[in-house]
Amino acid sequence: MLTPSAFSLRKQQNPLICQLADCIEAVWNNCLDLTPYNLPVELGYVEGKLEGAKITIENYCYKTPQFRKMHMELAKVGSVLDILHCVMFPYPEYDLPMFGCDLVGSGGQISAAIVDLSPVNTGYLPISYTHALSALPSLEFSQPRTLPEWGDIFSEYCTFVRPNSPDEENLFVQRVKEFLEIHCSLATVIASQPVSTEQMEQILAGQKNYCTKQQKNDKTRRLLEKAFGVDWAEYYMNTVLFDLPA
Repeated sequence: MLTPSAFSLRKQQNPLICQLADCIEAVWNNCLDLTPYNLPVELGYVEGKLEGAKITIENYCYKTPQFRKMHMELAKVGSVLDILHCVMFPYPEYDLPMFGCDLVGSGGQISAAIVDLSPVNTGYLPISYTHALSALPSLEFSQPRTLPEWGDIFSEYCTFVRPNSPDEENLFVQRVKEFLEIHCSLATVIASQPVSTEQMEQILAGQKNYCTKQQKNDKTRRLLEKAFGVDWAEYYMNTVLFDLPA
């Protein structure tokens, strides 16, 4: 069972990030059998400077029988930027989508909130996921956002918005919780049936495509390069954020 540190960075971040981080950990604790995933020691907690502002990064990493890596990153740049980033990487032996979630806060407001269960096997979600996600109530947000050009990795159920009220913020957290609970429940069932070698190759290719497309997020790369240098940013993105199975 995981427990957040008493000095967790989230306590200094936008309240919605703290709320969502606690929500993600609660679902993981309740639904999965967690063990630590060993990141390089120097990458668990990182501090640096970005244009005179202190940048702090805190990483939480776990694994389960279904997921080779479950990663949640919290980052803070001075008083101007708060970030939550979370991805769950399934073992390629199982036909499971990629859960991904991001929150970006600036000036006390959340400017971007996205969550999805992204298909990696032939571009389609498993039918059990389609049924479960289709049964969720539709949500209306006043400020939906447009996916980036590389956003073809996301599913039709992707929620990408700028929540502009406490009610919309709560709706988004509830949707993340619903996605996570569906994912953890179905993953436990699907992981009892490993795929064929051919299917595993397709899933690996799909996971690689997902990671490659995510690394096209220029804002993330530029921020890391400015704070820590080009080589370190490349190492961090390929080791922590979007690594591939051996």
